[in-house]
Amino acid sequence: MANNIWNELISKLPNPHFLQTYEWGQVKEKYGWTPYYAVWTEDGKFYISQTTDNWSLNTDHCIAACLILKKQILNRGFSARLSILYAPKGPLLDWNNASLRTRVLNDLQTFAKKQGAIFLKIDPDIVLGRGVPNSEGEAIENNGQAASAELSRRGWVYSSDQIQFRNTVLIDLSATEEEMLARMKPKTRYNIRLSEKKGVSVRVGTMGDLPMLYKMYAETSVRDGFVIRDENYYMTVWKLFMSNVERLTFNVPSCIPLIAEVENEPVAAIFLFMFAGCAYYVYGMSRNLHREKMPTYLLQWEAMKRAKAGGCSTYDLWGAPEVFDESDPMWGVYRFKEGLGGEVIRTLGAYDFAPNKLWYKLYAEVMPRVLDVMRSRGKEKTKQGLE
Repeated sequence: MANNIWNELISKLPNPHFLQTYEWGQVKEKYGWTPYYAVWTEDGKFYISQTTDNWSLNTDHCIAACLILKKQILNRGFSARLSILYAPKGPLLDWNNASLRTRVLNDLQTFAKKQGAIFLKIDPDIVLGRGVPNSEGEAIENNGQAASAELSRRGWVYSSDQIQFRNTVLIDLSATEEEMLARMKPKTRYNIRLSEKKGVSVRVGTMGDLPMLYKMYAETSVRDGFVIRDENYYMTVWKLFMSNVERLTFNVPSCIPLIAEVENEPVAAIFLFMFAGCAYYVYGMSRNLHREKMPTYLLQWEAMKRAKAGGCSTYDLWGAPEVFDESDPMWGVYRFKEGLGGEVIRTLGAYDFAPNKLWYKLYAEVMPRVLDVMRSRGKEKTKQGLE
């Protein structure tokens, strides 16, 4: 199967990510993007195509890969068929290998020019530092700094549109459960025990729970003031990744919903994604009901245990502040995540390569205004849907 080939290939590369999987390409294809699958082999060859169906590559000889998403824009009434390209959490390669880095970036830039792209955006997990900046435990990663310098030298620019979180918190799951609990803040451990004592239980959700979970997610977005997509989008993502759970192996991406209940009534939930030894906390939702029973703490502890049992060695809590002080909108969420005993990881963020500087400048000026309008409409639509 095509997805098996691609997922097996990327699972062997450094920092494989579920946003680079075949399944993620299929999700985005349903929403106007065309997925391209690019591979670099150790004998100097470069392959790129819209399908992996006919591939006979020996995945052991592939040394870099990249899922690239293409969206056509402004093609009516324009002589140029303009597009934008995005490689979510890609490309995947050993970024410390200077000659391979050069080769991959050369080919990506050539591809972007041939596609008539306004820009190509990449946001690989290149670590620049660990720990909170200016704290005692801070450590700078020199290899990450070298990759950043090369991108700048080539004319790539730090993007004003950061799709993913640049910083995150990672929890090491290779420790024992006792060690993981010991790493947590005392208040977090207390809240986990309190939640259990107050009668909160956690179960794995089913496909039948998804409409209820979307409604809870919509309630959360209205209460906390963030924008979400329409219900069909989440149903597409959740169903596709949940359908892989029964054949769960290292190179099969999957997700499970974990639902916290009080007396059989759902009060909070998260979606736990897993791929290639890493688990991800991607979507979280909760109701105002029974918040004093701390169900979100028990959910995260259950997620850590299930991810560990599923063969994951790392749990990515998906997002930390851009600026580590109370002015950052992520600060409250970060304090919760920090209590779980993880390590702050600061990455490169998204960089754009723009073959056409004029179109890029116009796009960068116009798109924020368009997105503001769309977000405002999206919030209103979610609110109306709940009413």
